[in-house]
Amino acid sequence: MIFTIFKKELKETLRDRRTILMMIVIPVLLIPVILNVSVGIMSSVEKEASAKELRIGIIGNKNCFVGKELEAIPASFGKKKISYYPDAASLQKDLQKDSLDLGVMEDALLKDKFSKKTPATILWYFKGTEMGMEERAKGYMQYLENKTQQQRYQEMQIDGTQLKPLIPVYKNIASDKEMIGKLAGGFLPYIFIAFGFMGCMYPAIDLFTGEKERGTIETMLVVPVARWKILFGKMGVVILSGLLASSFSLLGLYISLNYSDVIQVPEIKEVIQSILTVKFILILFLLLIPLTVFFAGVLIPLAIYSKSFKEAQSIITPLNLVMILPAMLASFIPGFELNYATACIPVINVVLASKDLIAGTLDMGMLAVSFLVMAIFAGSSVFLSNYQFGKESNVSN
Repeated sequence: MIFTIFKKELKETLRDRRTILMMIVIPVLLIPVILNVSVGIMSSVEKEASAKELRIGIIGNKNCFVGKELEAIPASFGKKKISYYPDAASLQKDLQKDSLDLGVMEDALLKDKFSKKTPATILWYFKGTEMGMEERAKGYMQYLENKTQQQRYQEMQIDGTQLKPLIPVYKNIASDKEMIGKLAGGFLPYIFIAFGFMGCMYPAIDLFTGEKERGTIETMLVVPVARWKILFGKMGVVILSGLLASSFSLLGLYISLNYSDVIQVPEIKEVIQSILTVKFILILFLLLIPLTVFFAGVLIPLAIYSKSFKEAQSIITPLNLVMILPAMLASFIPGFELNYATACIPVINVVLASKDLIAGTLDMGMLAVSFLVMAIFAGSSVFLSNYQFGKESNVSN
């Protein structure tokens, strides 16, 4: 009987264009679009930053130390246009008006300090809101520092290598898969969870609030079938819709990697493709199934309580933020790792376990705890749905 109700409700759901769009079309099409747009914007910003002519203002004249050195700096540091200012006030004014990108003022006693072999300061002005300006200033400063340091060594007849008793050598022991997996792991779980929730949302509203609004739920309830069987049949459709939305978002990712040039570096593309294995997909769905049941169990009581489709949307839309925000925080906050404490937090545990799964560092004990916690929350949400569906005041207008 549950399967009969499931088939009936699935047919009704598949006739709804909004559900098909949210469950199939948007996940398949949106993932390639997101990847292409993100990579395109990043490439465009990088090209624009490297090709941009840097407007530098120097307090002083062409004969000052900084002026001479910056004029002679290699072209590999990028294009530049240098202007000279009589004082700091006029330079800062042009920086505020965005007429300049960087401002420089050398130490007033620079020549004396150079002759006495003591350190001199160079002050750099920039606006922190302008992306990359601090890095460009540090690049110029590093060049000047290295050049003057070598000159001082020569003047003092010192071998610079003798002043370096230790030479640091840094070796990254993380594999390419682990490195790229950690980066991709911040993005992919968030996408799967977001689409899973949205995939559950519209069928839950339509199968419960929609039936109340259409006046057809009373007809179903007079059938001599236990009410929990009706609930389970309908809930099965909601859960399937959420899983399909997550699955089609995974399909969209696969299409992006294999049939588009969104990722240009072959090594990165090869590593990401190696992540999408059968084992990865099976473990991912092991986590997504109780999570999707949990989503369905939370959405259905709200849909049962609502009197109209509009009211259900107004109640459930804020819940979207409540569910997706933890996923976003766990995805993008650095240093947020899976441990026995975070494994007990619903939604967050799935995100962190997925990140470790993608990176190839997932601990099976942590996976078991995460799955058990989500199964408990999923069971509790199903119990809540059954309680709400059993109340006469909720299933009738």
